Amino acid sequence: MMRFYQTSCSRNGSKAEQEKPTSLDSQPSFCSVPSIKSLCHDQSFSRNLETQHRCIANLKGQNSYTSSLVLGGKFLFTGSSDKEICMWEQKALTSTIDASIIDTVIAGEGAVKSLVILADKLFSAHQDHKIRVWRIENHDTDTPKIVHLATLPLLSDRVFKFMVPKNHVQIRRHKKSTWVHHVDTVSALALSNNESFLYSVSWDRTLKIWRTNDFKCLESIANAHDDAINALEISQDGDVFTGSADKKIKIWRKEEKKHLLVCTLEKHKSGVNALAVGRSSTSSHSVLYSGACDRSILVWEKDESGDMVLVGALRGHKKSILCLAVVADLVCSGSADKTVRVWRGVERCYSCLSVISGHNGPVKCLTVTSDQQIPSDTTSSYVLYTASLDGETKVWKIFVPFL
Repeated sequence: MMRFYQTSCSRNGSKAEQEKPTSLDSQPSFCSVPSIKSLCHDQSFSRNLETQHRCIANLKGQNSYTSSLVLGGKFLFTGSSDKEICMWEQKALTSTIDASIIDTVIAGEGAVKSLVILADKLFSAHQDHKIRVWRIENHDTDTPKIVHLATLPLLSDRVFKFMVPKNHVQIRRHKKSTWVHHVDTVSALALSNNESFLYSVSWDRTLKIWRTNDFKCLESIANAHDDAINALEISQDGDVFTGSADKKIKIWRKEEKKHLLVCTLEKHKSGVNALAVGRSSTSSHSVLYSGACDRSILVWEKDESGDMVLVGALRGHKKSILCLAVVADLVCSGSADKTVRVWRGVERCYSCLSVISGHNGPVKCLTVTSDQQIPSDTTSSYVLYTASLDGETKVWKIFVPFL
C-alpha cells in the first residue's frame, strides 16, 4: 500500500503563473507525483483482470462532431460543435447498424459544451454564453420531442438586475454587464445532490448557482480562478470542485447562503480539462479524479481530518486527458491520443484494464453506465459512449471480470 501525499491545500488560494494550452497537444509530464502501483503483481491475478470490449454501434446524423453527452432515462442526448442537440433511444443502440435520431433541435451559436438531465428537463451550456432549458415531451410515446422552455438568465432576471447599478460588473474596458450573465463560453454544468440547484462555470472565470424550480440566478463568484474554468463536479457531501486552465482545482462549500473557497489543490503542471467523482472503496468519502494536459490523471481522497490528499497518478495516455467518467469501481478516460483507457481501483490501487482504440481523432467526451441487460455470474457489463473530433460517436460494450 503506497502512502498518501499531502496536497498544497491553501486556504487563501495562492496565485500561480497562468498557462493556458493553445492546442490539444499535451504539456510536459512530471515526476513529482508517483504513479499508483498496479494490482497485477502475479500472472493469476492478471488473468483474472482480462477485460473485453467491442463496438456495438456508430452514431451518425449530426453535421459536426459531438462535444457533449448525457444519459437520461431511456434516451441518450448529444450536443454538437455546431449548435445541435440530438436525442437517441438507448435500446436502439445495440447493433452495428447505424442508429437513427429521434429528434433534433438547433440552439444558439457555436458548440453545445455540456448537458445535464433533471427529470423531464434538459439543461444545455453553450458557446454563446447562454444556458438553455428544454422539456422532453411525450417521452413515454413513440414520438418524444425536445421543446425549448427557457434561456438563462431569464429576461425577468436580466431586467431586474439591470435596473440596480450595484448589480453591474466590469467585464472589460468600457463595457459592463449584470452579474447574472456569463460573458464567455459556458463550459460545464452540474446539479446539486438534492437537484434544487444548478451550477455553471465559464471561460469568464466565474462560478454561478441557479435555482432549478424557477431558473433564478442566486449567486455568482467572480474571479473564481485565474484563467478559464473547464470542469465542474459535485461530491456526495456537497463540495463543489472546479478545474481550470490555471492548473488549479478549487473546492467550494456552501456556508449559510454563500459558497466559500475552502481548499486549492495545486499538483497539475498544466491546465485541468476534466474532473470526475467516485466513491472510495475503503471509506464513505468521495474520490476525485482530475485530468490535465500533463497526460496524468490524479487521484485525490479525503484524509481523517477531512482534507484532500493526493493518492497518486494514473499514467499511460500519451497526450492530454480531455474527459473522465466513473461508474462503480471503474474510471474511463478519453485523451487527445485518440484512445480511451478503462481503469479499476481497489483499495487505492489501480490497474489499467483496457485500452480502447477506434477513433481517428482526440476523444472529446464520454459517458458510461452499467448494463442491466446481460446478467452474468463471472463478469460485469457496461455500456460506454465515446465521441471524438473525428466526427464519430461510438457505443461500446465492456465486460469486466469480477474480482
